[in-house]
Amino acid sequence: MKKLFSLLLVLTLVLSLTACSGNSSEKSENTSDSISDSAAADDTTETTDSDKDYIEQTLNLSNNSDQEWTYEKDSDAWVLSVVSAVAYPELPDQQGVSVSVPGAYVTGIDTNGDKEADVKADTYEDAVKGSLVINYDAKITSTNGQVYTAATAPVILNTGAAGYGSSNNSAASITYAAEGYINVSCGNRGKQDTATDEDGNTYYTGDAPSCLVDQKNATRFVKYNIILGNLPGSADYFVSTGGSGGGAHAAMFAATSNNSDYYDYEIEAGAVGVYKNADGSYSTTVTVDGKDYDISDGAWGCIAYSAITSLYEADMAMAFEYYMDTTYDFNTPFQTQLAEYLSAAYMNYMNDQNLSVAESAVGFDLNGDGDMDDTVELIIEYDLEAHPETNGYYGTYLDLYLAEFTQNLQWYLDSLDYASGWTWFDENGNALSDEAVAAMTSEDKAAAFIEGSYDKGSSAGGIGGPGGGMGGFGNGEMSGPPSGSAPGAEGTAGDSSSGNTGDTMGQMPGSGNGEQASGNSNEPVVGTPDQGTTQSSASKTDSSNYETYEDMVAAYKADIEEVYAGDKYGNNIVSLYNPLNYINADSTENPAWAKILMGAAEGDISMFSSLNLQIAWLNAGVDAVIEWQWDGGHVPSEILGDSFSLYIDQMYGKYVDGAVTITKAESTKQITNGTATEASGKDISSWINYSDTSNVSFRLADVAAYRTAGASKAIPGFDVIDYGQEDYVFGNTEVDARHWNAFLLDIFETYADVLEPLFNNNN
Repeated sequence: MKKLFSLLLVLTLVLSLTACSGNSSEKSENTSDSISDSAAADDTTETTDSDKDYIEQTLNLSNNSDQEWTYEKDSDAWVLSVVSAVAYPELPDQQGVSVSVPGAYVTGIDTNGDKEADVKADTYEDAVKGSLVINYDAKITSTNGQVYTAATAPVILNTGAAGYGSSNNSAASITYAAEGYINVSCGNRGKQDTATDEDGNTYYTGDAPSCLVDQKNATRFVKYNIILGNLPGSADYFVSTGGSGGGAHAAMFAATSNNSDYYDYEIEAGAVGVYKNADGSYSTTVTVDGKDYDISDGAWGCIAYSAITSLYEADMAMAFEYYMDTTYDFNTPFQTQLAEYLSAAYMNYMNDQNLSVAESAVGFDLNGDGDMDDTVELIIEYDLEAHPETNGYYGTYLDLYLAEFTQNLQWYLDSLDYASGWTWFDENGNALSDEAVAAMTSEDKAAAFIEGSYDKGSSAGGIGGPGGGMGGFGNGEMSGPPSGSAPGAEGTAGDSSSGNTGDTMGQMPGSGNGEQASGNSNEPVVGTPDQGTTQSSASKTDSSNYETYEDMVAAYKADIEEVYAGDKYGNNIVSLYNPLNYINADSTENPAWAKILMGAAEGDISMFSSLNLQIAWLNAGVDAVIEWQWDGGHVPSEILGDSFSLYIDQMYGKYVDGAVTITKAESTKQITNGTATEASGKDISSWINYSDTSNVSFRLADVAAYRTAGASKAIPGFDVIDYGQEDYVFGNTEVDARHWNAFLLDIFETYADVLEPLFNNNN
């Protein structure tokens, strides 16, 4: 009866949508109230010509009489008020978009539709309604020397989604106006959102892939209006960026570029440039002035900060990373045993992927034959007798992991000449004189860093990333965080002088919009699957939700069966949120380049996750790099002479014909010591062989020890990676969270005789 009722309801909604599709004013009035008018897309029926016309007319910015522009004189930037990115928003407050445009690209605002600028920067007084008049002849030279125009400028898409949560619409940041970039802020639905149907019933929404889809839809909107001439920027050079949950979505956005698995969800929301044909195929073109233009929902490049993805293997990867440290003390005997099983599962899972990588692509001689000419199979092996220091694990996959850590520490040491404002100390803890600092060689600074004989002063503060998790030992000298990654409003730059430099890894993830989930940022939220985590993260109890092991396993099994049965489109939403499924897939448009920055003291996800993304992208021909900041925590910023804009300008110079080749500026020697009175650096000398600071080395076991010492968040054991926040994204209309980790269920069932006696053991 339930299925029959649902079918009848959907049919009713289809008829309702069809009836009003020919009357744009009637449709506009209905679609903003609830999802019901757009729910016909549940069956993704054919997009009619009238539907297409309505969508394209509605999302043509020049037809929007409510568009309003404000001018920021100090930054010379025009900012568009929030407008809807889709024709049928379910949650209008979270499915909007705003755009920031450098002033040089704008002649002024046309207030009466005659294509002439009636309000200009020098006559602007207050927010004005009207359309941009774009100056395509103007040029902007970025701070790094790259040259852009209104037709060639990169477009920065800020993927919010802190903690995989919802993001309310907000005005786009003016952060990148001086660089010549177009900056886009979009809202998104996310975990724990609710909406009300036409009968007044509340239902959960925002589950996967809603958040990612909203970002794709915003991209379509901006690209469409670039084609129409309503907005400046290049539809070919979109760069996704964000931090934490936003970093995950920035990476997923790039990894799933224009993949048709997401089209049904986009069509449901009324996105522009994606339509269902009568034969079940899709069309992704719009017609402007008689010419067809294809609109992609994907990225040219990606810069992701602390990308907490992929969740699919995250529990196994994190447990494996911790389990390699033989000295690590897990919370309970149950978690200790579970970590052993998860580690073995990760080894088997990764070996089943049959991964390999070209040494020339990663830049390491992985097989030790003296060259980088080979393609090496990446495997994990186990021999407890031969490798007791890592609980038996070794192999070429771990050789690559170690090589990345070594390279990233070496880069940090080699770049210390870019540090400014630091206070350097001698071996007795005394601050050096200005003369001594001026005389320090690069080798001196490298040794002092390894020995912890420094304080970074005001440059030490890490930015609070989405979800509120702060950086571990300090993030070094900051060159500006990713727009929208700091807590609070979209585009907030963060305060580089106020971040904590101590052990703040235990902080709670936020509630989705940069706010803390409770007044005490160190207090974990533990609740039912409908409310949050299924794990007592900071206690000696394995679960606060289940009194018996049997009850827990039953709940896992029921949820997982439901998830894997598929959603209304027949998709497993866990698979939809696994970027590794989509990199180089048949219908994916791979980005040209990608960069993922992680703090080496990351507590939110294993370093293996970003490594796996890099491997997949490299094998797909993508220029992919990972930066593991040895001294960085969650959501680090670029440091030591690097910056967000520098990398974009470099990639533009590398991949765009006629662009300028950009190199990093020379460092400026520090000649005055800082004012700190005592060293605050972490002494890592016991882990490092630094007899030659230009060629440091350490063991795999040392990396494991560093990771567990710095990344002191709860260890996953119940389909979570950080206090359960990612559970929510796999909810449905009835519950906001479901268990989804089939690997854990298999372990629970296979090893029940061992695990059950340990469950909720407080000893």
